[in-house]
Amino acid sequence: MTQAQGFGRRYIKAFFKGFFVAVPVTVTFLDRVACVARVEGASMQPSLNPGGRQASDVVLLNHWSIRNYDVQRGDIVSLVPFELR
Repeated sequence: MTQAQGFGRRYIKAFFKGFFVAVPVTVTFLDRVACVARVEGASMQPSLNPGGRQASDVVLLNHWSIRNYDVQRGDIVSLVPFELR
């Protein structure tokens, strides 16, 4: 019984160590490098979301290019509004 409790404690300890490393790395990656977004509606038809309101496309937003000012003609730029608190 004590051996099973020791295994459970080690498992939980390893889980929390991995969790506290993975969450900051993931948040930093999504903030600085790239994130995934869904395109809905007819505003970008026919390039994105050709099916209209019934379907939606999933795109990868590249934050890295914007930070390095590597935007070229023909690129699609997404503006995300934010609130000042």
